[in-house]
Amino acid sequence: MANTNLHPKTALITLTALNLVNYVDRSVLNAVQTLVQGEFRVTKAEIGFLSTAFLIFYMIAAPFVGPLADRYSRKVIIALGAFFWSGLTLLTAVTHTYTELLIRHTLVGVGEATFVTIAPTFVADLFSEDKRGRIFGVFYLSIPVGFAAGYLLGGHFGPMYGWRFPFYIAAVPGFLLGIAVLFLKEPERGRLDSVAETVERGTVLGLARNPAYLTATLGMAAMTFSLGGVLVWMPQFLNSERHLTLETANFIFGVIVVVDGLLASFIGGWLGDRLLRRMKGAYYLVSAVGMALGVPFMIVALFSKGRLMVPAIAAAAFFLLLNTSPLNTALVNSVGAHVRATAIAVNIFIIHLLGDVPSPTMMGWIADRSSLERAFVLPVIAMIISSAVLFFGMRFAPVLKVDGGAELVVVPSEAST
Repeated sequence: MANTNLHPKTALITLTALNLVNYVDRSVLNAVQTLVQGEFRVTKAEIGFLSTAFLIFYMIAAPFVGPLADRYSRKVIIALGAFFWSGLTLLTAVTHTYTELLIRHTLVGVGEATFVTIAPTFVADLFSEDKRGRIFGVFYLSIPVGFAAGYLLGGHFGPMYGWRFPFYIAAVPGFLLGIAVLFLKEPERGRLDSVAETVERGTVLGLARNPAYLTATLGMAAMTFSLGGVLVWMPQFLNSERHLTLETANFIFGVIVVVDGLLASFIGGWLGDRLLRRMKGAYYLVSAVGMALGVPFMIVALFSKGRLMVPAIAAAAFFLLLNTSPLNTALVNSVGAHVRATAIAVNIFIIHLLGDVPSPTMMGWIADRSSLERAFVLPVIAMIISSAVLFFGMRFAPVLKVDGGAELVVVPSEAST
């Protein structure tokens, strides 16, 4: 088969757009959870459990998807997953009890796991190692933008038309982008990797003896615990504890997330790529410093009721999100291309099991017995742990080829599906 040209930027834009829709879909619930709680008359812990259940199924599905993606067409699996989760999002129209909403939300997690497990491996094979920080900076811009869009969508339309209406709007783009993914051509796995696939880097069992992979994963788990709790509960914290209207709370936090996310994701990736020329642990360092710097601002944000509150929330969110692209780049570069999807699947299982699966429910439990203000102490502790683990992980980072390799423009036989 003759090689077929692939424009990496086209694939990057398509996958980034689908990633954005993925995060819009999951964050709409955070924006309307007060309305859901009022209709179904459930506790904060039960509302938090919706996110927990979503992530349980999400993390269980990932280990099954990863090995398939290492063997078969990634674009087909991504597209099928997009169709599946978008269809389930439309089913929000027929959810009339808490149990029905819980079932719908858990099944959406299965569909979204297909994308989040596979798409980073696709993106990694499009660009050389020393460019991946900036490239993932672009790809992961969709996380804060998607979360913010979900907050704005739910915060605006939920009070006007009911909490179900924003889900209908969120569902449509997933179908369209799923079709677009089917027209992409897949890059050859590992074409631009410079580090040899040793037992630790190139086999599934070797992951347990790969300290670069393990420290990136554990640092990400603690970060995910913190970020998951903040994203689920901050709008309601501003609404119930600081007495802002629901629409205002979602608007303020949505703007903070999107502006900080855009800046932090790109700056984090750019810093990682630049520092890589001087130290092998650059991606770990940027992530660790960001987590450490976010701690004092988070503390000020929680206990300030005056003019400092919003700026402190904005600063804390910036440093919390600064790790997004460098830490994911560190993860991708810590393993070989032919087990990368499986490694990401295992990573997803671990970071959610230890991270945002327990954190929303734990914070809701504390809030029911005390206050959301006290519940936010848990994310602060998790940020400190994450920073410590990532500082330790710097020594294990692989030595990568810098200034090597142009963008990949070839498609071998495995991409023909």
